[in-house]
Amino acid sequence: MLVRWVQPYFDLNLAESLGVPVPETPEQKARIEIDANLAAAGWLVQKRAELDLTAARGVAVCEFPMKTGFGFADYLLYVDRKAIGAVEAKADGTLTGVEAQTAKYGAGLPDNLPAYKRPLPFLFESNGAVTFFTNGLDPLPRSRQVFNFPKPETLLELVNQPCQLRERLQTLPALDETGLWGVQTRAINNLEVSFANASPRALIQMATGSGKTFTAVNIAYRLIKYAGAKRILFLVDRANLGKQIEDEFANFEPPDDPRKFPQLYTLQRLKTNSINPASKVVITTIQRLYSMLKGDPEFDAGNEEGSSFDAASRG
Repeated sequence: MLVRWVQPYFDLNLAESLGVPVPETPEQKARIEIDANLAAAGWLVQKRAELDLTAARGVAVCEFPMKTGFGFADYLLYVDRKAIGAVEAKADGTLTGVEAQTAKYGAGLPDNLPAYKRPLPFLFESNGAVTFFTNGLDPLPRSRQVFNFPKPETLLELVNQPCQLRERLQTLPALDETGLWGVQTRAINNLEVSFANASPRALIQMATGSGKTFTAVNIAYRLIKYAGAKRILFLVDRANLGKQIEDEFANFEPPDDPRKFPQLYTLQRLKTNSINPASKVVITTIQRLYSMLKGDPEFDAGNEEGSSFDAASRG
């Protein structure tokens, strides 16, 4: 007897119209999470059949057909009715090796569609829980993990910049060593080499009394003035250290300008869970930052008087 296995076929649209429960595959579950993440970042998610680019500033169009041979982009991102990026959606699991597939979408945009850049500059891979981002305008584009999708306005700001932050970090002017100790000069120069090599994580280890705070203030100043850093976050583990850092910034006079730092850039030490949009340097405790990330409207300043390390030591 001949037995033939026939792959079951399930029409999702028909099932929905008949009120039949629709099973959620891992990829469908990921799409639900991705839709929610896009919406939280200010994107309007639309089906291709319901396309209306005037409905919002940022529109993410699902299953968008690309050029022949390039398949369908899981999401094509539009800002102000012009294509700016694409998203590759995957089921829960690793995203390693997915960048090549997303790059194909970046190059496969139909010729008759308006776009800010070709190939598409901003590419994402996401499984709903984890999202990776590649800025194709960087000198050496590479995928890196991000907390969530950027807002439409953020991508528009990036695409309109004459050069990206990664490139500006490669062209910082030589350090003016006036007023710096040798150990501070070495620390700043080595850190900027690290930045230029697109290695954003670095550790500066200096002995007590060697001027770590003054070194950090110099670095912050150079990043803001010469690299165009949008904002510097300065974290401390207790409130009294935050006040010391604030005083150091307030008294800092850069070697190339007679004005003090607060006369040049807005400095803010957080005393509430609200950041001034004009702030270029924000100083806060890790405790308050955690409270803000949780969405707490306010935070008891008394919790900033000691660090969790001190509490653990006493326990």
